[in-house]
Amino acid sequence: MTSPGSRTMWRHRLMYLPLVLVLGYLVVWPLYKLQSLAFANGARGYRSQYGRADIVDTLQTTAALAFFSLVIAMVCGTVLAFATTRLPRRMGFLRLVPILPIVIPSVANVVGFAFLLSPGPGYVNILLRMLPWWTDLQSGPINVYSPTWIIIITGFSLTSFVYLFVSAGMQNISGEHLEAAQISGSTTVGTFFKIVLPLLRPSLIYGAGVALLLGLGQFTAPLLLGQNEGVKVLATEMYLRASESPINFAAAAAAGSPLVVVGILVVLGQKALLGNQSRFVTHGGKSFSPVGGSSHWATVIVGLYGLVALILPLAGVIIVSLTPYWSGDLSWDLFTLSNYQALFTTPGIVDSVVTSVTTSIIAVLICVPIGFGVANLMVRRQDLRILRTVADIITALPMGIPAVIFGVGFLLTYTAPPLILYGTKAVIVLVYVVLMIPFATRMQLTALISMGDKYEEASAVSGAGPLATMARITLPMLRPTILSSIALMFILLTHEFAASLMVRSATTQVMGTLLYDHWSNGSYTLVAAMAILMSAVTGAGVAVAMLVGGRNVLEKL
Repeated sequence: MTSPGSRTMWRHRLMYLPLVLVLGYLVVWPLYKLQSLAFANGARGYRSQYGRADIVDTLQTTAALAFFSLVIAMVCGTVLAFATTRLPRRMGFLRLVPILPIVIPSVANVVGFAFLLSPGPGYVNILLRMLPWWTDLQSGPINVYSPTWIIIITGFSLTSFVYLFVSAGMQNISGEHLEAAQISGSTTVGTFFKIVLPLLRPSLIYGAGVALLLGLGQFTAPLLLGQNEGVKVLATEMYLRASESPINFAAAAAAGSPLVVVGILVVLGQKALLGNQSRFVTHGGKSFSPVGGSSHWATVIVGLYGLVALILPLAGVIIVSLTPYWSGDLSWDLFTLSNYQALFTTPGIVDSVVTSVTTSIIAVLICVPIGFGVANLMVRRQDLRILRTVADIITALPMGIPAVIFGVGFLLTYTAPPLILYGTKAVIVLVYVVLMIPFATRMQLTALISMGDKYEEASAVSGAGPLATMARITLPMLRPTILSSIALMFILLTHEFAASLMVRSATTQVMGTLLYDHWSNGSYTLVAAMAILMSAVTGAGVAVAMLVGGRNVLEKL
């Protein structure tokens, strides 16, 4: 005879098993199809991809990009996190500066640096060639298309992610440790290296892992900038193999295999080293205030980063968007709004905005209940250990595997029966859902952990059933987190580029993919105007995010 507890467990299994199976199909099945194709016909995909004469250079460039951009991001992100805690009170608004590069579309940021640092007409290079020691140069001295500058630009873009982890970790450091260090005669720098850094070890490990994975799978900067100098990484190799005619899915899958393996190893390694799943990029809070008061050098450091990583590239984009052609000559007589007028007359641009917004909203609305179900399984269902572990790993994979791999996987999966979705908005929605699952799950997971189970126990004692408790207690208390997650995922998806480039079609484009087409065609002034348009759409998302989720929404990215 089956006991009541056993029946309850089976009821819970039947309730959560479909959810885990759906997640497995969405996340794992495209990856499996890619690898099975790469190994088919005697590993034809691997022989095709890794038998290429330039594969060694591609692997070395991928590793160098990941490692050196990681170093830049770890140093800058950690220093910025500490500097923001020492900002004068009237400069407190600068705490948002290290986060803003995440909000600005990566495509807009990269093309902005291109407009500034291109060897010929780049505006910064033109100014540098006016200096006495560079007057004899016809181009340069900076070449934004070189591997070195692609690494630097990538490092600056990853800095924001490291900053979020480190600043979130700092809030958990008790001021008593810092006071004790000060009483012992330690300087600010000494306290930072002897006290703060050791206590930040979990945040640094997690942040380094995420930055490493993002660096390995970096796609936007190598694709937009690297083509001029023949710079290739594994992520762009996947795109090239999936874009050639006929499409070589096997070689594309083989190109992404090292990224998949490293991604899985890093995700599992982080879980083994940290164990605390509440540490996540979307989990924010108030920064701690170190002993020693404010410092003006902190304002200089944060302001300098904002100038280089945010203001300058945006300024480059704005200048080009207001001129009839991109050249080194600037005159007030050249400034025009014709490029912005062209946004409404050029075929496909308005449709791409509508597609970006609608697919992002639909994907977010699908992600929220899925994320809630997985979070509830991981927090409330301790008896379903296997399902919890499987769900945890599946929802973490999209954070560790580059988006371009999922893009190629979805392109392969949904261009053949039983579901042929290529060229439709549905395939864009599905790949967006996969990419956002980690954010939806981790934000709600963190909120459920912080709630505890006292409120639900009190509701149960009062006679309320599980559904009534969820509707009257759990969901109302999660409302701020749910609203924040909706707003933040919308922001991230409106400028998603890597996966979208793989699953788009000529008639179904989002803003980033259409911008890339115009960039490839040399329509630079229109590209600049589109980059501003993308930033405006994302900025509107930020405004809505802060309206519905509170002023700390950006810190939860």
